[in-house]
Amino acid sequence: MAASWQRIVSFWMLVMAVSSAIASPMRNIMYLTGQHPVIPDASLSASITHVAMAFMGSDLFNREEGSSSWPLFMSVEDARSQFHPGTKIMVAIGGWGDTAGFDTAARSDESRSKFARNVAAMVDHTGADGVDIDWEYPGGNGEDYKQVPNEHKTWEITAYPLLLTEIRNVLGPNKLISAAVPGIPRDMFAFTPETVPKIMESLDFFNVMTYDLMNRRDNVTKHHTGVQLSLETVEAYLARGVPSTKINLGFAFYTKYFRTEGKSCAEHAVGCPTGLMEDPETGADLGKTGVFSWHDAVPDDVKLSFGKAIKDGQYDEVGGGYWYWDEVEGLWWTFDTPEAILRKFPLIVTEKKLGGVFAWGLGEDAPDWAHLKALNVGVKGLDTKDEL
Repeated sequence: MAASWQRIVSFWMLVMAVSSAIASPMRNIMYLTGQHPVIPDASLSASITHVAMAFMGSDLFNREEGSSSWPLFMSVEDARSQFHPGTKIMVAIGGWGDTAGFDTAARSDESRSKFARNVAAMVDHTGADGVDIDWEYPGGNGEDYKQVPNEHKTWEITAYPLLLTEIRNVLGPNKLISAAVPGIPRDMFAFTPETVPKIMESLDFFNVMTYDLMNRRDNVTKHHTGVQLSLETVEAYLARGVPSTKINLGFAFYTKYFRTEGKSCAEHAVGCPTGLMEDPETGADLGKTGVFSWHDAVPDDVKLSFGKAIKDGQYDEVGGGYWYWDEVEGLWWTFDTPEAILRKFPLIVTEKKLGGVFAWGLGEDAPDWAHLKALNVGVKGLDTKDEL
């Protein structure tokens, strides 16, 4: 009981620190996804500044011009009507595994121009306020990295800023352009001290995906959206020349789990071996990891283990992440609690003077909205008695 009380006191002290540290409005961006197109009531959406509707496929924009068909899970008009006036509604293009359309678009002056003109046509047709370019990832390490080796994608490093430049030239200065960018330094091929200045000329802001920092390509446990790894990512972008005010820190409204090997996790939970989680030839998932949002039903085969993670999990004060290791099932759980979300504001957002935050994804936090509420508290500096 004493430990629980101490934790509650620390939580309230942290909230007070956040409230005093946030001095100016920040971007508060939500991805609204086709998988979970759920929108909270006005009291919770009031502080959302931008919505990125995900996704339109990248190859749609390589078609011959003149099409009036721009499929999306919900119209921009319908989405706009469900948020406060003034909320910017953007369309996100691409997403994980959707690289072929960008590859085609970026190859030449002609292909870049066609892609950009189609983007502008879509924006005009839908009434969107701009686009989010979600190419994962220019230069390599995408879902297809086993089929198309990274050395075959080095040309994309110079083509990526050229594509963004063409989109900006065609859209003009009054529409928004953002990019979802890698959260792990090993994936930042296209973001170098040489390319970043050119990239930033075209973008209004960067959505840095500081989640999935542990994935099936790893072989030891880590926090998938922890403070320490997120800081390393932010610092890597700053070192490459990205202005801090253009960086939005990413938050995950979902949980992940990974199967571990052996019993060493009992002594060293972070850095514990996981074994092979993807096929070394194809890159396919070997079924040793899983993910689900707070909106989803917990899979039956891990329901008992997840219950233990919620009840007995703990916060790592060094790595900055909430975790639990189930010794019986050999499962490593990693996710953000509302408290863990709030800790990131003084430690990362305020410390690095970032321009905003975003989350994947809004509806993934329904129906309780506990993580959205925590994010709103961090952004607005409000007393949690009204928000949590």
